[in-house]
Amino acid sequence: QVQLVESGGGLVQAGGSLRLSCAASGRTFSTYAMGWFRQAPGKEREFVAGILWNEENAYYGDSVKGRFTISKDNAKNTVYLQMNSLKQEDSAVYYCAAKAGVRDNFDSWGRGTQVTVSS
Repeated sequence: QVQLVESGGGLVQAGGSLRLSCAASGRTFSTYAMGWFRQAPGKEREFVAGILWNEENAYYGDSVKGRFTISKDNAKNTVYLQMNSLKQEDSAVYYCAAKAGVRDNFDSWGRGTQVTVSS
């Protein structure tokens, strides 16, 4: 499995920006894709963005398209989530996740980092 540690969360005003980081360790060579998910209180976990580990293809949830950008640095085993034009509804705990194959579920998860967007 892969161990994941998120960082970069915090409090930001609406319209502002934050960059989250996810440092991966362990069996990173077996990673097929990395993703960011979020969960707000009382809501289901939501897919935010994903990126293939050995390609540049990136995917986004509808609610963040055009505002968030996922990127990676394979040499540092780190995935980033640049969040711009933040809205109050973006407030949530953000989780980094990894999966080993195209048909696999995301099965390695970080502990999450809190993002709070104030008005």
